[in-house]
Amino acid sequence: MSAYVLVELQVIDAQAKAKYSSVAGATVRSYGGEFIAGGEWELLAGDPGLPVGIIIRFPDRQSAVNWYNSSEYQGIVAQRSEAMVCRFRLLS
Repeated sequence: MSAYVLVELQVIDAQAKAKYSSVAGATVRSYGGEFIAGGEWELLAGDPGLPVGIIIRFPDRQSAVNWYNSSEYQGIVAQRSEAMVCRFRLLS
């Protein structure tokens, strides 16, 4: 069954985000992940949270967990922190 990583974010440094995203995307794909949606949230009800969202689909929960915990991805988490405030959630 597919698993989804839901990312909420607010960019704090556009150049740092571009650098992070160019590397992060390759790590996602190497674990079978696929970006299926991204952009500004349209608030329908409730707390607005962070303004931008991304949805990444993985083949299964374990692939998503393996990606997030991989040395390749964890190696760029510091870059992510420079680029944005974010929240990652796993739905499977």
